[in-house]
Amino acid sequence: MTTATISFDGVGRTYPGRPPVQALHPGDLTITSGQYVAVVGPSGSGKSTFLNVVGLLDTPTAGRYLLDDIDVAQLNERQRGALRGRRIGFVFQAFHLLPHRSAVENVALAMLYNAVPPAQRRERATEALLRVGLGPRLHAAPTTMSGGERQRVAVARAVVNKPSLLLCDEPTGNLDSRTAESVLDVFDELHRAGMTIIVVTHNDQVAERAERVVTIRDGVLDAGPEPSC
Repeated sequence: MTTATISFDGVGRTYPGRPPVQALHPGDLTITSGQYVAVVGPSGSGKSTFLNVVGLLDTPTAGRYLLDDIDVAQLNERQRGALRGRRIGFVFQAFHLLPHRSAVENVALAMLYNAVPPAQRRERATEALLRVGLGPRLHAAPTTMSGGERQRVAVARAVVNKPSLLLCDEPTGNLDSRTAESVLDVFDELHRAGMTIIVVTHNDQVAERAERVVTIRDGVLDAGPEPSC
């Protein structure tokens, strides 16, 4: 039986104010383990709010959100942070790498708060970089890397803790089309290995690489059709 990584039951998000802003209308969504999903919509549609809720960076004001069958509303802030660190890997448009640390050191830092012994951190960081094709650049600093290489370091950092969900926010936004293809090839490989991937994007070419497209417009979530088996 296929399990759900993400389950929204009437999940919505309203920001307080005069008047309140309903950034994400209550909606339902199920993303099963191993799916590769693109989330698309125009600027201001609610994609960022969706990403923040899924990534446990913000809390729903309506509905029930289960991540790996865990009801996140039942967790305190410390528990939510721990769950986020264990279960979710983030890739952003900006690479957010420390410029004067090597690729291995940047990836190893992701394990600092997960109680991984120092020797294992370096070993696992190396494995993650090899997985994204950066074997020859293990000890290079980001300042000497191309944009595509830096984004692959960011992907390695996101997957080194073996999360159940890879959450990507405009991951090719700072890359030229050829370099973007190389990063998307990495996502394809991770998907084939069974990782659940959500890519938030406004780029049709990026969305076409996913097996399912979810649309958000004016804060309304359209879950779209499930992929055929």
